[in-house]
Amino acid sequence: PSFNELTRDGQDADRWNLLHPTEEQRVPFVSQQLAAHAGPVIASTDYMKAYAEQIRPFIPKGRSYRVLGTDGFGRSDFRSKLREHFEVNRHFIVVAALRSLADEGTIPMAKVAEAIKKYGIKTDKINPLYA
Repeated sequence: PSFNELTRDGQDADRWNLLHPTEEQRVPFVSQQLAAHAGPVIASTDYMKAYAEQIRPFIPKGRSYRVLGTDGFGRSDFRSKLREHFEVNRHFIVVAALRSLADEGTIPMAKVAEAIKKYGIKTDKINPLYA
């Protein structure tokens, strides 16, 4: 399902729960799917970050949720270059997941630095929000 549909489902569950306080409370689909698994949640999209942010209220409590997206002006290059520029390609997904695990204390922060070096990520490049 799309982020839009997941959001509608979550909002529908919220409305039901608000108006039916004494009945069994509904759990949004995305919450159900994520509850069965441990660890951080990473969303990567070729759309603006706000697109994936709309499901944040339905991420199970205590779970980290990191969003990677292509905020900024359109680019006319190849999609792979777009993803690299906006830091949403596979390498940044790995780094985001590792950073989230390190923030939880599951792995040492040195593993994040190791991945950044391994993938040749330029840590001093301008933030794509401003490029």
